[in-house]
Amino acid sequence: MSLLSISALDIRHGLLRAVREVTFQVGQGETVALIGANGAGKTTLLRAIAGAHRASRGQIHLDGLDVTSMPAYQRVTMGIALVPEGRRLFAAMTVEENLQLARASGRQGDWTVDRVMDTFPMLKARRKARCGTLSGGEQQATAIGRALMTNPRVLLLDEVSLGLSPLAVDLVYKSVESLIASGATILLVEQDLKRSLKVANRVMCMLEGRIVIEGDAKTLTREQITDAYFGHHHKRSQAEKAS
Repeated sequence: MSLLSISALDIRHGLLRAVREVTFQVGQGETVALIGANGAGKTTLLRAIAGAHRASRGQIHLDGLDVTSMPAYQRVTMGIALVPEGRRLFAAMTVEENLQLARASGRQGDWTVDRVMDTFPMLKARRKARCGTLSGGEQQATAIGRALMTNPRVLLLDEVSLGLSPLAVDLVYKSVESLIASGATILLVEQDLKRSLKVANRVMCMLEGRIVIEGDAKTLTREQITDAYFGHHHKRSQAEKAS
């Protein structure tokens, strides 16, 4: 059975239908990369899975349990954790305080402040530093660590590399790869196609709110993914139907 199952999900922003009849599954220990252009619906989909945005239609199941109507805080206790775009840390609090705050509202499990420090070595010297003084890479590591402190069963990562220097991205992704190696279940939104293909088992591409291509990261070609990303495959399909 899939750990996370999304079925015929529709999500709206007012009159805008941002996500349209999306269906997919994520298995235990799998890393799935969700790619697509700005406005494709990726962030909205992640927020809906986490409970930060209400679905207008469809279902979200975690390990067979319907969580579609659960508020976000209950989904955290069930094991769904979101690392949002932009990090959204408490800037006046220290790294350790941000981590401990998340631990207080999470599930029982093995994640501790020390384990986060071991996973993200860049944070060890910054443990007592206020988050507002951190570099972008350090903030991203703290945001991921904060989510891990809830002991999630599914980790939702939104735009891990956004706004970071190439060196910071390398450091953050090195730690993400260690999470993947440990058996974490991850749904990753990422603009960087090269990094997505490197870490993911499976890739899904969204276009105008729909998943237009899905497949094994090792077998999908860059051309197939690029065509889906820019809508070339969709346009050809529409032309074939019209003819």
